[in-house]
Amino acid sequence: MAKPREDDFLDDIENAETEEYADAAAEIDAEELELDQLRAERDQLKDRFMRALADAENARKRSEKDRREAEHYGGAKLSRDILPVYDNMKRALDAATDEQRDVAGPLIEGIELTMRELLNVFKKHGIEVIAPEVGDRFDPQHHQAMFEAPVPGTKAGDIIQVAAEGFMLRDRLLRPAQVGVSSTPAS
Repeated sequence: MAKPREDDFLDDIENAETEEYADAAAEIDAEELELDQLRAERDQLKDRFMRALADAENARKRSEKDRREAEHYGGAKLSRDILPVYDNMKRALDAATDEQRDVAGPLIEGIELTMRELLNVFKKHGIEVIAPEVGDRFDPQHHQAMFEAPVPGTKAGDIIQVAAEGFMLRDRLLRPAQVGVSSTPAS
């Protein structure tokens, strides 16, 4: 039998080291691949988490806005329904003559007190009266033109008659003032 040579022994060691290195490299590659997959999954979960946080914050802001709007404007329908009561009481007070005030003074005084209380409730809830005067300029943001008529001595767009007062609920128009507007006077 031939005596093993030292070079063969070194070759065997080198081959074993190469195989061991290849196994270690494969193990490191597998670990690196798994680590890359875990990083990608972490990044995906982090992105989903951040989106969920943003959605929750948007929902919170939306619900806060809805709550504020409901608080400020929730009574708009009821307010609109009460406006004819105001109109009728105003007409009743405007129609009362001095003679009627002498005869039915306490009754008219009661209507006036009720009207003042109604205006106080309006004020408490952010309802303001839009009371244009004859001669004011027509504002389409606050007035509704019921008719146009050429009136001498006026300019086109001047209010010539007020049919009904308008109302604002905070910064929103509840009902426009109903007015007559001067058209360009005929020459």
